[in-house]
Amino acid sequence: MLLAFVIRRILWLIPVIVAVTTITFFLMHQAPGGPWDREKPVAAATLKALNQKFGLDKPVWVNVGEVRARWQAGERNPVRLLGAFLDSQYFRYLWGLVRLDLGPSYRSKGTESVQSILWRKFPTTAKVGPVATAFAVVVGVPLGVLGALKQNSWIDYVSLTVATLGVSVPSFIIGVLVIIFLSQAFGIKPIRQPEEWRGFSTAYLAPGIVLGLGTMSYLTRLTRSSMLEVIRQDYVRTARAKGLSEFQVVTRHMLRNALIAVITVLGPAVAALVTGSFIIETIFNVPGMGREYVVAIAARDYSMIMGTTLMYALFVALANLWVDVMYGFLDPRIRV
Repeated sequence: MLLAFVIRRILWLIPVIVAVTTITFFLMHQAPGGPWDREKPVAAATLKALNQKFGLDKPVWVNVGEVRARWQAGERNPVRLLGAFLDSQYFRYLWGLVRLDLGPSYRSKGTESVQSILWRKFPTTAKVGPVATAFAVVVGVPLGVLGALKQNSWIDYVSLTVATLGVSVPSFIIGVLVIIFLSQAFGIKPIRQPEEWRGFSTAYLAPGIVLGLGTMSYLTRLTRSSMLEVIRQDYVRTARAKGLSEFQVVTRHMLRNALIAVITVLGPAVAALVTGSFIIETIFNVPGMGREYVVAIAARDYSMIMGTTLMYALFVALANLWVDVMYGFLDPRIRV
């Protein structure tokens, strides 16, 4: 049953990726400007050559003009007419996606592919994300448990205050304050040059903690409310009446059931970490995928925008898949 449940969730990834690709592609082409718009204007001949090289001279959706021209020229082969009809930017990109080819980066004038850039940037982002996730879970869940077990005590008030501040204050403001505090109070340089981010070091702690602070606060509040609901259940009172220690009651009976609600929000929580990394990597000058995404948007690098969006969409989809599997493991009722 669990295997069939996982297979169904994996198959759902295909329409999700296609939908993300389609929506992102057309929204991106609705934005004003183009990849060759710079402060210094490009010559008309150069602009035409660049558009032809990267296929930007083709229609965005379907190529009706090419079909009309071939029909008037006497072409009646349905396969060739269909090929001409689909000779557009969108279907060219889909065909490249099927072949796992994300195309060249426009900013590199076609000298470097999107895959190679993402492959180079991914290890850095893969170090910031786990730090943020680990901080959110390791700090948020225990803080929520303590707040529930010590309800209306100073521990509860402190956990609620931290959670409220973490949710209310935007991450980019906290990031700037952390940079100022570390540099002024301790002489630590949180902002580093790209070459200084190689390998794993304590440099990833500051952006990781700032990135995970909002998710940690949300998990704290959710864990606290879930634990308070579970504490009042009859089976908890029964477990205590049987003489089990408080640690056994919390870990065996209360925490397992309370974590079901927490696990269901881990997918959206990971999505929040993903979108938040765009800002945090830019603030801390982290040379990862998030910062590359912001630079690509500013430069109208269509292929890089599409490639980065698909990567992040895949991360979020896999995170939600993991959450569904864990939820199905903890609560077998949802597998059917």
